[in-house]
Amino acid sequence: MTDRTPSRLERRFAALREARRAALVTFVTAGDPNPEAGYTIFSGLAAAGADVIELGMPFSDPMADGPAVQAASQRALAAGMTLRRTLDQVARYRQDDDDTPIVLMGYYNPIYRFGPEAFLDAAAEAGVDGLIIVDLPVEEDDELCHPAMARGIHWIRLVTPTTNDDRLPRVLTNTGGFVYYVSVLGVTGTRSAGDAEIAAAVSRLKSRTDLPVAVGFGIRTAQQVAKVGAVADAAVVGSAIVSLIAEHRDDPAPAIAGKVADFVSELASALK
Repeated sequence: MTDRTPSRLERRFAALREARRAALVTFVTAGDPNPEAGYTIFSGLAAAGADVIELGMPFSDPMADGPAVQAASQRALAAGMTLRRTLDQVARYRQDDDDTPIVLMGYYNPIYRFGPEAFLDAAAEAGVDGLIIVDLPVEEDDELCHPAMARGIHWIRLVTPTTNDDRLPRVLTNTGGFVYYVSVLGVTGTRSAGDAEIAAAVSRLKSRTDLPVAVGFGIRTAQQVAKVGAVADAAVVGSAIVSLIAEHRDDPAPAIAGKVADFVSELASALK
């Protein structure tokens, strides 16, 4: 057995276990509402209370995402955001913050066009800690999962309410960083699951893996964050933040970032 340095995600969740609290994972789309404003928002999340940042890679056809995140991708793409610029912004962020874990979430098409090996090299160099690629199932692990793991990038999988006991062990294979439990069927930001459903699902996952369990899809308020944090290792908030950005998209970048930071601080306070 070889020693290795714990990753940022492993260090962050270990610290939170020591502090006896759950993590707040915040999602924003890179370059929304435009590249510079998007960076201003993204770069202020950790100071506002985000423990892990999930950064969406803009894509024209985000099939797992609801209207709010779809619109965010369209705004970012229309403003000139690209996958290369997304990676550049992660590298820029790392100049000031080498501790906060950053997970890229998105779809395989832009990565395929970029070149999978070139993308993974650039992601590792930029300081990306994990990937959530929603349209690559376990049967395609050779495509991107195994090469990502070889570069020290965690492959984070989604588990859904329909992932049965036969499928679950395969889904958990090669999963790292944390397990992302999708608490509702359907796309992001459309409805919320009941507390009892979430608690039962988290308990089931914890009986199968030692990885932290994060719960997302439909979590929009500090009250929901507190309830999820009582049973899971992390609460993921995305569509509510993206909707706030959309509401203020025509404001100056510092004003939008301030609104988002205030909201994230409110969410974070529910876990402390």
